[in-house]
Amino acid sequence: MLDFILDNKPVLVGLHLGLAILGIDFAIWVLGELVANVTSNKRIKYAAVGSLVSFCLSWLIGGYYYVKYYGPLVKPQILESTAPWAHKVAMEAKEHVFLFLVPIGLTLITLSLLRMDELKKLNLKQHFMALTFLTVSLGLLIGLAGYIISASARWA
Repeated sequence: MLDFILDNKPVLVGLHLGLAILGIDFAIWVLGELVANVTSNKRIKYAAVGSLVSFCLSWLIGGYYYVKYYGPLVKPQILESTAPWAHKVAMEAKEHVFLFLVPIGLTLITLSLLRMDELKKLNLKQHFMALTFLTVSLGLLIGLAGYIISASARWA
């Protein structure tokens, strides 16, 4: 089964994308819980952990795909196409912007450990919401970069 996954480009890309979407969805869940002004943070903890775990798994699978397939097969096609900027700009941005998601995700988990009354007392709830919104926005921005890269590879 593992060989099927590791040797199957569409499955790897699908897992990479699916886990990234799941990470964004978990972050939206955190934001929804905060907006709904829930009194318990139990679900927020689960969603914050789920977001970070999903993003990290997506990163690992994407990294494997990059090393095994993208670097040797796809990247040269894009660089020789009419849109080499898709790799030079979009892929580089995607790789570096993602690195922000890990410390932000850890911060979301840390904030989720505080009770709602503590968040309000420490004036952190609005910051928690803003950081969660930033997580969703960065995830979507990375997704857009991935779309640009995929589209340029298809047009190469």
